[in-house]
Amino acid sequence: MMLSIKRTTAQNKDFIDLVRLLDIELAEIDGEEHGFYSQYNKIDKINHVVLLYENELAIACGAIKEYALDTMEVKRMYTHLAYRGKGIASRLLKELEKWAKELGYKKCLLETGKRQEDAVALYRKNDYQHISNYGQYVGIENSICFQKIL
Repeated sequence: MMLSIKRTTAQNKDFIDLVRLLDIELAEIDGEEHGFYSQYNKIDKINHVVLLYENELAIACGAIKEYALDTMEVKRMYTHLAYRGKGIASRLLKELEKWAKELGYKKCLLETGKRQEDAVALYRKNDYQHISNYGQYVGIENSICFQKIL
C-alpha cells in the first residue's frame, strides 16, 4: 500500500468529507448522546490537520487543536472502514504527535467514547495513559480521556 501524508487545515475538502463519515459513524455509536459530543467537535477552530492518502484517495484523518499552552488535543481521528486494521491510525497519530512536538507542545490529550473500543485500543497501544476526564467531559459516563507526554 503506497501511502502519503499531507499536513493541511480544516478547510481541506478531503478532511471535511472524512469528518462527515466520522460523524455518521459516531451518531450511530453515541445514540442519544451524540448531540452533546458533536457540539465539541466543530472543525472551524482547527488549524492542524493530517490526511493520509492511498494514491489520490484520502483514507484517514486526524487533527490537533491547542488545549493549553503546552498541550494539544487530538481531534477528529477517522480511518475509512476499508482501511482499518492496517496500522494507518497509529501512523496518523504519530504524525500528529510529531507536528505537536515541532510546534513546541509537551503533551497531547484526547477524549473518546468507552463504546469506541477500537479507539481505546489504539490510544493504549500508542502509549497514551488514562487520565481523569477533563473540561466538558468531567462527569460524562461514556467518556474516557487519555494523555501522552511527547
